[in-house]
Amino acid sequence: MRVGIIGGGAAGLAAAWDLVKAGHGVVVFERAPWLGGQVSTFTVGGTEVERFYHHLFRGDVYFIDLIGELGLGKDLLWLPSTVGFFWEGQVYNFVTPLDLLRFKPVSVVDRIRLGLTSLYLRYESNWARFEKLTARDWLIKWAGRRNYETVWGPLLRGKFGDLAEEVGMAWLWGKIHLRFASRDRGMQKELLGYLRGSFGRVYRALGDAITARGGRVFVGAQVEGVLTADGEARGVRLAHGRAVEWGGRAVEIPTEWAFDAVLATVPGWVFLRLVPELPAPYADLIRAIRYQAAVCLVLVLKERLSPVYWLNIADRSVPFVGVIEQTNLLPPEEYGGKHIVYIANYLARDHPLLRLSGPELFRVYLPHLRRINPRFDPAWVEELHHHREDAAQPVITANYRGRMPPLRTPIRRLYLANTTQIYPEDRGQNYSVRLGYQASRLIQQDLG
Repeated sequence: MRVGIIGGGAAGLAAAWDLVKAGHGVVVFERAPWLGGQVSTFTVGGTEVERFYHHLFRGDVYFIDLIGELGLGKDLLWLPSTVGFFWEGQVYNFVTPLDLLRFKPVSVVDRIRLGLTSLYLRYESNWARFEKLTARDWLIKWAGRRNYETVWGPLLRGKFGDLAEEVGMAWLWGKIHLRFASRDRGMQKELLGYLRGSFGRVYRALGDAITARGGRVFVGAQVEGVLTADGEARGVRLAHGRAVEWGGRAVEIPTEWAFDAVLATVPGWVFLRLVPELPAPYADLIRAIRYQAAVCLVLVLKERLSPVYWLNIADRSVPFVGVIEQTNLLPPEEYGGKHIVYIANYLARDHPLLRLSGPELFRVYLPHLRRINPRFDPAWVEELHHHREDAAQPVITANYRGRMPPLRTPIRRLYLANTTQIYPEDRGQNYSVRLGYQASRLIQQDLG
């Protein structure tokens, strides 16, 4: 069996790896000049770092096992994390139960309710009981309106904007259940996983492993359409006949490729463009799912911005949702003594901030960075990197399971696997790898 895979991110490469191990032929087409999708990297101080922040939780078993399978396990570090909460000009530690009891923006009773509901979600494993509920309604009922208005509501609005009140409680369950599972039994300490030298190493190793088993991987190869006939996928058509073969150099390749099955791991609107003949009911499922875009400024600084790794911004007067200081997880010595700070934002895809350049966005953010650290000086900035991803966060609403597009499309031998099909967990490397494995097994099952 010969399978064409559109997209060289976590899901596409995981599917390709699973297929070649089973003895099947695969060809991976990645439009970008690198592998890894949203986990692409760049270099700071001689060390690679992700364009968008990434880490692992202890429950991320698919990705942890993959790291070991590729021979990288010795470089997987488990590091203590610090979490903060920015509200009305003040940073509150948000790591231990004692930190919660000291959280003054809400009353003592509300602090206890906040802790108890979080603890309940940590241990409740039946996510289906939340499926018909919005996060807003469940949180107001059980955590209280003040906790919703101060803690959860601002965080949901920061990530989902005007769509925040539609977000399903099953999605929030996944976020909390997974995160608290990385804490010790006393909920005192959180350990996060990070691969020394960046997660980009995983995707390069996958490219090497797939080609070593006889698969082919091309970067700089843009797929223009899926070839179909008689209601069946027959292959793919490329926009041009030039690409770089993994481990080699630029080559001339055919613009049309024949396959026994095609797997696309692209965002929904891209898939609709690749397969305009999709039957309407399936296409409508894809169109109904909305995405939030992500824009991330990465600052390379001379000095530390704050002592916190993950700073949640609940103050909605601040025009970003999170500050993630990579060098509060790994030491600056890993990056030539530089301090690396991500300023994260999730926005509607037509939001005006997405039209700004990196320097323009930094000028908007600057007064608010000084609220976090009054000493902050633009002279600390040695490098500024600006990254955008339009398909960063699908909006997972209540009753989502019945509206999720199946991996098997109505066109025979054509499959879709993207972040809109990760449910109830949130998108991430671990669940994208799991999704890739699921797609691989489904293809093998269907094609015998």
